[in-house]
Formats: sequence, C-alpha cells, structure tokens
Amino acid sequence: MGPKAAPNLYGHLFSSYTQKALIAFYEKGAAFEFRDLSERSPDNVARWKALWPIGRFPVLEADGEVVVEATCVIEWLDAREPTRAPLIPTDARAAREARMRDRIFDNYVMANMQKLVFDRIRPDDAKDPNGVAEARDALDRTYDWLDGEMASREWAAGEAFSVADCAAAPALFYADWVRPFDGRENLIAYFRRLRDRPSFARCVDDARPARALFPGAAPKVRFEG
Repeated sequence: MGPKAAPNLYGHLFSSYTQKALIAFYEKGAAFEFRDLSERSPDNVARWKALWPIGRFPVLEADGEVVVEATCVIEWLDAREPTRAPLIPTDARAAREARMRDRIFDNYVMANMQKLVFDRIRPDDAKDPNGVAEARDALDRTYDWLDGEMASREWAAGEAFSVADCAAAPALFYADWVRPFDGRENLIAYFRRLRDRPSFARCVDDARPARALFPGAAPKVRFEG
C-alpha cells in the first residue's frame, strides 16, 4: 500500500471552528490540503456543499470518509496520527476531562459569543435584548469558573495541550471581542499562553485580512504581543 493521501479540510480562515481544527493539524505537523470557502474559491464551495448540505464548516474529506464538526475532525486526526502531539489523552478519565472542557468552550463560550454577534446583524425590530442579557451573564459566569480553574493548571485539561485548548483558543479570542474577560488574571494568563502558541498564532495571522467581516467591526485586538 502506498502512502495515505492528504485529507482535504474545507473551511474559512476567519471561522473559529475552522481554526479549532487547523490548530490540531498545525500542532501535529500533519499534511492536509486546505480548501478555502471564501468567494474566491467557488469550486471549493460547490464541493463542500455537495459533501455537507447542512452548510456548516469545517468539513474533512479523507479516504472516502466525510467528517463534520471540529471536535470529530480532531478525533479523526488524533486516531490517524496518535503519536505526534496527541490531543486526546489515552487515559480514560483524562480523555473525559479533555472532551468535557472542549464542550464547555464550544457550548458555553463560543455559543454565547455567537448570540451576541448574531444579534448585531438582526433588524432593529428583531433584536433579542433578553437573549443578549442571558448570553452576557452566561459568559461572565463561565469566565469566573475558568478563572478559578486556571489558577492551578497550565492548559485547559491539565499539563498537556489537548483538544480542549484547540477549542479554547479561538473561542476566547472572539469572546473577548464582545465580552472582555477583564480582571480575571488566571484566565488572561492562560489566554496569553494560547495566544503565544505557534499553532494558534498562525491562525490569527492568516485570518487578519478577514477582520472586516466581523459584525459591527472588529475591535482593537488585545493580547497581540
């Protein structure tokens, strides 16, 4: 048998969930073909829609298999490249911890951040002030919990960089744009470690040209240095 073909990863460089998957590939130094889903690449867009009519990304195409959802893409990659920068611990309890925190960053940080952003693009007569208030409160409570958790650990699930950190980096990056986590020094210190990680720094740099797409305009970005 010959070498495995490099997988195709369909996504947008400004997308938090695309970045989550990209961080995993960069951490492992794994070969892949990035299929940009911007308007400059109509062929990629057509193929992506054929693979996943739901229309969300990232989507992985590899060896006749289609994998959707960033967490599942990372699970696929970790199984394919288990010895290089493992992102899912082999210990069952540690693996549950990493997966649990991965879901916390997706569902409690990123999802609430998106509620705030999506409200910005709604017509004035369709705004959801109650939903916005609930999302802000949920973010504040999650930030407070994370600040306490990060007082005693280097990475989200312990001492090793994992799938949870792949989720945390873009989620916290964009969440701070709409609901800054000021005053939470442990969380800020953790985010600075994420920001300095070469895999995530590359995602941030590659996405810079698309910042004008952010609803309401991207703020002056903190933690750049």
